[in-house]
Amino acid sequence: MTDFTEQIRLYEPHRRQPRIAAIGGGHGLSAMLRGLKAYTRDITAIVTVADDGGGSGMLREDLGMLPPGDIRNCIMALANTEPTMQQLLNYRFTDGSLAGQSFGNLFLAAMNGISGSFDEAVRSMGQVLAISGTVIPVTTTDVRLTATFENGAYVVGESNIFGFKKQQDCRIDHVSLVPEHPKALPDALEAISEADLILLG
Repeated sequence: MTDFTEQIRLYEPHRRQPRIAAIGGGHGLSAMLRGLKAYTRDITAIVTVADDGGGSGMLREDLGMLPPGDIRNCIMALANTEPTMQQLLNYRFTDGSLAGQSFGNLFLAAMNGISGSFDEAVRSMGQVLAISGTVIPVTTTDVRLTATFENGAYVVGESNIFGFKKQQDCRIDHVSLVPEHPKALPDALEAISEADLILLG
């Protein structure tokens, strides 16, 4: 089937497009979203907020906000913007105190500053960038990922877990969250319950 024929099939008039809930974080989810938006515009990305490394970790500590990086990647994957805007939001500063920080992260941090809540800031950024679908943080609780290793070590923080595993070359016995049962956003639960297809990325 050619790409042209596939597009005709995918956007057949008056046919309800599949409703998809995609759950995850990191680069995996955003990569999956780029492909999914060719098949349907009824996508809800439900994104983890446990990241504490890199630019996201800096903003999390400095501003007391939830980490923006994974959410920014998902918004950019679903965005319908001009190439210059894409370049701008993906731009990373190379010098000074902002070195390594993404402008898209700062944009979301600014939206968070003028919005009533983090999930409202995410929704507003999605509207500004005219995304195909919806991006939702799984929770607005300040959640941390923890890991207990086979040697008994207990490590808090996603970035610390990776560093410890690399240094100690020890297997993870199990992972958990702090707090243990963060409250999921109602919009995320609704998207999952109404989905035709649930994907983990």
